[in-house]
Formats: sequence, structure tokens, C-alpha cells
Amino acid sequence: MLTTDLEILQSPPAATEFSALRASVGWQNPPLEQVAVSIESSLYWVQCRKEQQLVACGRVVGDGYMYFYIQDVIVHPDYQGCGLGHIVMDNIEQYLSTQCHSGATAALLAAHGKEAFYQRYGYALRDGQSLGLGMCKFY
Repeated sequence: MLTTDLEILQSPPAATEFSALRASVGWQNPPLEQVAVSIESSLYWVQCRKEQQLVACGRVVGDGYMYFYIQDVIVHPDYQGCGLGHIVMDNIEQYLSTQCHSGATAALLAAHGKEAFYQRYGYALRDGQSLGLGMCKFY
């Protein structure tokens, strides 16, 4: 696990840094102004920095009462496999444990092949039987 010289902040990164981290894992970015508004509209952020560089992050969006969605859990490719994803999720789970009350839902859309990572945190696959598979629409 990479922990030496690692700074963990519970605050949002700059839009330019966030966009660059998204691009490092092959994700598309909307215009920077849209990214900045999205960042500021989040309920919670955690970021990991190594030598002042953003190397991992994650956030929670939603209404802050009934629905909480985990978004943008990203680890820079150079730092994957070092435990940063777990640091991000541990911080997110700590936040959710203080904010989610009875009847609240915490959900996420896992990147392909990353489902098992989130299952370790208690997130269940929607199998299409008791719950629908879930759907999304990209613009």
C-alpha cells in the first residue's frame, strides 16, 4: 500500500486536475465550465495527492437525505494496485455512515470489471430478478 508522502483531503480538486485524472483512465470530459459546476454541486469529496499531484479521488452526489450516489472513484494508472481505491472508498463509507439514515439508498455505477471491488463494501449487484438491472443514458 502506498502511504508515504500521501496527503488525503476531504475537499474537491480543481476542475483542471479532475479532468486530467478522468482523462488518464480514458474517460471523456465535458467542457471545463460544466466540470467546475459539477464539482461544486457534490455532497462530499475525497482526494489523494502524492507530491502535490492528484492521484486518486472519489465523491458523493445526491439529495443528501434519501439518495447518495458514489461517483468518479478514480485512481491514476501509475498508482493503481497500491490501495488508493480502498483509501477513497473507506473515506466515502465513513461519510455515508454519518449521513445516511434509515430508508436512505447509497448506489453507484461500477466500471466494467470493477464490481467485485465495490461488493467488498456491501454493494450488491442488481441481478434483474428482485431488482431491475439498472439503467443509464449518456449525453
